[in-house]
Amino acid sequence: MTDHANLLVQDASVRTARRLSVAPMMDWTDRHCRYFHRQMTRRAMLYTEMVTAPAVIHGPKPRLLDYSAAEHPVALQLGGSVPAELAQAVRIARPWGYDEINLNVGCPSDRVQSGCFGAVLMERPALVADCVRAMISEADVPVTVKCRIGVDEQNPEVVLPDFIDQVANAGVRHVIIHARKAWLQGLSPKENREVPPLDRDLVLRMKAAFPDLAISVNGGIATLAEAERFLAAGLDGVMIGRAAYHDPGSVLIGADRLWGDAFAPDAHAVVEAMRPYIADHLASGGRLHQITRHMLGLFAGRPGARGWRRALSEGASRTGAGLDLIDRALDEVQAAAAAAA
Repeated sequence: MTDHANLLVQDASVRTARRLSVAPMMDWTDRHCRYFHRQMTRRAMLYTEMVTAPAVIHGPKPRLLDYSAAEHPVALQLGGSVPAELAQAVRIARPWGYDEINLNVGCPSDRVQSGCFGAVLMERPALVADCVRAMISEADVPVTVKCRIGVDEQNPEVVLPDFIDQVANAGVRHVIIHARKAWLQGLSPKENREVPPLDRDLVLRMKAAFPDLAISVNGGIATLAEAERFLAAGLDGVMIGRAAYHDPGSVLIGADRLWGDAFAPDAHAVVEAMRPYIADHLASGGRLHQITRHMLGLFAGRPGARGWRRALSEGASRTGAGLDLIDRALDEVQAAAAAAA
């Protein structure tokens, strides 16, 4: 197969993967979390935590960019507002072989605002267009944007179409829209994920206004059934965040039906699939809690969920904690299931 044909196949795979994705979440979607999520879905797009362009340029690149090949399809999310820096970061990251590069235009934290990137860039669409144009010039995979519907006193009906138009003219073909405003003053990052009202109908109107663009919705979506409704309404993708993290079994196990794929391992099979990965991590000097902290919600809503969480959260950070702790945590689940039968 020629290089051009390979790129076409890869691009088609990314376009398909966007039907469902797990949102980039700081301190959560690290490589261990993504590997865990991949045991439940072979198809969904997974995203890294946001990494700033200066960190990629000046920081420890393997620690920031390394991941397991099993995580594909996987996207790298970058933060920044200097086109030349973002282009350099994309160039540096190219050998890592990510399937997509995403620009964060949605994070409302104070640290992000002080660096003039994230949601504050909703006020600077021309600069965002310059950033993505520079990124595209160095990328060999799709460059996408994740944004809000607006910030502060902006009128989303006015600013969002203009924003999308400008980034589309710069070459972006896929925009992921968190269907809430971000309030840059007066709300914490946590409150910005919950307090501003959702306007997902506006996202649907953006798809109607930009039919040639791929538009995905993010914000407050907690179930596969909800995701299916938005896909049926004409959106190209649905991104789920906190629900996929806190209750991954409900959101990700069986998610591959969105692609007509029957892959749906049960939670116990997911734990078994994680054992070799955990063993390798421990053998290389890693700590158990670095992985199991992402697995606490696997049995959410099922008998034994509390015992599973307690066993892992209390024991995994102790020196010498290993796979035997996983066995004890599973014993809690099995005992509770037997009692409930």
